[in-house]
Amino acid sequence: MRLLADREVNEAAAGNQTDCTHNIRKDRSLDQLAELGNVAQFVSFSPDGVGTRREFSRIAGHMPNETFTSERLALETLLMRSPEASINLRSFSPDDPRSREFVYGITNIDDAVSALGRLSGDGLFVIANETVDVKDGGVSGVAQGGVIEFSPDDTPRCVEKDGVASLPLHLGLSMLETVYGFRPELGETLGVRLEFSVHPRPRGWRQTHTLLWEHEQIALEQHQPALTWPNNFSRHVGDKAYGLLMAYLIGLPTPRTTVIGRRVSPFNFGLATASHEVWTRTCPREPEPGLYTTVKGWIDPFALLAAEDRTGDAIRSVLCQAAVPARYSGAAIVTGSGSLAVEGREGEGDLFMLGVDEPEVLPANIVESVKAAHRRLENALGPVRFEWVHDGDRVWIVQLHLGATHSTSKMLVPGDAKEWIHFDVRHGLEKLRVALQTLRPGDGLALVGNVGLTSHIADVVRKAGTPARIVVSP
Repeated sequence: MRLLADREVNEAAAGNQTDCTHNIRKDRSLDQLAELGNVAQFVSFSPDGVGTRREFSRIAGHMPNETFTSERLALETLLMRSPEASINLRSFSPDDPRSREFVYGITNIDDAVSALGRLSGDGLFVIANETVDVKDGGVSGVAQGGVIEFSPDDTPRCVEKDGVASLPLHLGLSMLETVYGFRPELGETLGVRLEFSVHPRPRGWRQTHTLLWEHEQIALEQHQPALTWPNNFSRHVGDKAYGLLMAYLIGLPTPRTTVIGRRVSPFNFGLATASHEVWTRTCPREPEPGLYTTVKGWIDPFALLAAEDRTGDAIRSVLCQAAVPARYSGAAIVTGSGSLAVEGREGEGDLFMLGVDEPEVLPANIVESVKAAHRRLENALGPVRFEWVHDGDRVWIVQLHLGATHSTSKMLVPGDAKEWIHFDVRHGLEKLRVALQTLRPGDGLALVGNVGLTSHIADVVRKAGTPARIVVSP
């Protein structure tokens, strides 16, 4: 489900809140919306023939619709209360739903007064509001019909674009609460289309962390989310963090995890394990199997980021994850036939995932525990693939990704090739990446060795998309 607007959705960061109804003047609709929740601080003006008249206002620390002694004082108060010390002026005509001139990012009171006088002199109504930084680490989005969709670095209009996170309302709210430390204050969502934004710093006239931009009554309806990731929010916090958080919110055991992010404050989720050891895991924007550091024990996350991602573009966070005392470890994927492949070995599974250790025959009860976890995940998300650790009592999810594969026991990536280039999997992941890059058009890759379908070796080959088959070594 994509929660697209049926009419123009003006940009929140520009102060372009739309009407609560189709026939109410824009500043009056803001005044009504402020009765339902937090709105960006604003003050509105109307032309009176010889100057301007103050209309509505919602400014932190002041009474609703407080009467200021002058236009200058009203604008100066708004400017002083703005977290960014910046305001916008938006002009409109009450008989035309389209906005007119918009003046963004005014930081000087004289400039604000001058712009107000000029716009009012043209017979236009004006709404001045605090500038809202959409790139402050928060998100904007829409809640409607039991679905919530959101994205960072954008306005509620993000739902008209690709890449939004689309989740059941309860799951999405719980995710945002976990990441930001507070539950977005959306109010009643039944029979409502609600545009909102979430901010790390308190703002708006109520000085809370959620702003409402539009509240529209609609028919009672129930939608299905378009569950998919990577998406813009999973890239925002890191792919591993997002997948683990999804597993935890669905109710699967996930180890206690601290996420140290570039764009958001550190946050925690998960359950305590029977171990006092930890794993330090890099968390890239999108899956990069085996490319970045994963190490047992605590290491300096800032030194790690500086060493492995100097530009800050690839790794979004570092995870400190409680270790699980591993009786068995492995991974599970849905194969091209639709069946679940469960692979692993006794003890810790890091070398198995890297393709160094071969999979072993697993006890039936371990396999059944993994299959039971898969059923719960599949019921909530559809086809998934995940890494797991079993401590002898229960299975823990330590990585989760969405989607099935086309792999079989003999063919990792379907397709024909003019020539099959052999690669011995004992050479490792780094040489495999080089081999994939040097393949000529039309070449395929023949992997020599006992390759686990769920290993990082297989993941790297599937991500490359090159036809690849498995040739068991003699």
